[in-house]
Amino acid sequence: MIENQDDRLITFSKRRSGIYKKIGELSTLCGNEILFIIFSPARKPFTFGHPSIESIANRFLNRNIHVIDDMHALIEAHRTVRIKKLIQLYNEVQSQIDASHETQKVLAQQITSGTDSN
Repeated sequence: MIENQDDRLITFSKRRSGIYKKIGELSTLCGNEILFIIFSPARKPFTFGHPSIESIANRFLNRNIHVIDDMHALIEAHRTVRIKKLIQLYNEVQSQIDASHETQKVLAQQITSGTDSN
């Protein structure tokens, strides 16, 4: 055990992040439902759950009742709306860039034709 309390907390934070990453990978690769609870040296609980902490905890506590996780659907719906807004914004910016290029072409032609006539 690490004797220095500050060093112990730092190590805990770094290792916890690594564990969360591995748990996330396991959940993604295997399609598992996962609930992970760990307490820090300061006795503060940290959790990780997929698809959500609540759905897994309820499923565990009520073994015969499968809880439908509406939170995941809400998150996906929000993500879809955000993606559509970003695509729309991208298209608007792209149209402005195209218009700017057309304006540059017209100006370049006017400058060239003005130079040719002089």
